[in-house]
Amino acid sequence: MTGHHMEHCIKALCNADVTVGFKIGRDVSLPETYVRSARNPLRDLGGKPASQRHILAFYAGGMHGYLRPILLEHWKDKDPNMKIFGPMPPGVASKMNYIQHMKSSKYCICPRGYEVNSPRVVESIFYECVPVIISDNFVPPFFEVLDWQAFSVILPEKDIPKLREILLSIPKEKYMDLQLGVKKVQRHFLWHAKPMKYDLFNMILHSIWYNRVYQIKPR
Repeated sequence: MTGHHMEHCIKALCNADVTVGFKIGRDVSLPETYVRSARNPLRDLGGKPASQRHILAFYAGGMHGYLRPILLEHWKDKDPNMKIFGPMPPGVASKMNYIQHMKSSKYCICPRGYEVNSPRVVESIFYECVPVIISDNFVPPFFEVLDWQAFSVILPEKDIPKLREILLSIPKEKYMDLQLGVKKVQRHFLWHAKPMKYDLFNMILHSIWYNRVYQIKPR
């Protein structure tokens, strides 16, 4: 009975996976976010200019799911310009090191964990690092109105062995456009103590409204 009723509901999900029930045109993909400071959610916003980002790619995090161990198997300690790590030690110093790596990298790797989404996608945008999304079947947030190809790199999971080659093949002009695209859409992924026009809170409401209107059939 519950499944029957849910079939006609708009579901708002962080785990927007088309293989486990997410329906494009009905459901809403939510950004997965990590707010480091409730009092000052915009603390540490931004990062180095594109011309001063000398690290090609960065990832650090837990080995959740099947994909992240594959990423480390191929790229941990394999290239000095690919800063690919496992979990960082606890403590303030490690958190600041993580943030500084994001602020200093051209591309931030966002592999799926146990589920298709990851807070790294929004973190990357927060620190103005171009997100590299590696998560098959993932529907990115606000895809109804945002062109993700303009500010991210989306790769199939099978391309992990070619990750460095793919990133190096992106022309400098294209990277500059992607990084500028990140800065342009950044406001749509920010939380504020009080909601502001076009911020994350209002974008979520817009997605729900959009999908509701999409379902209304003319009589």
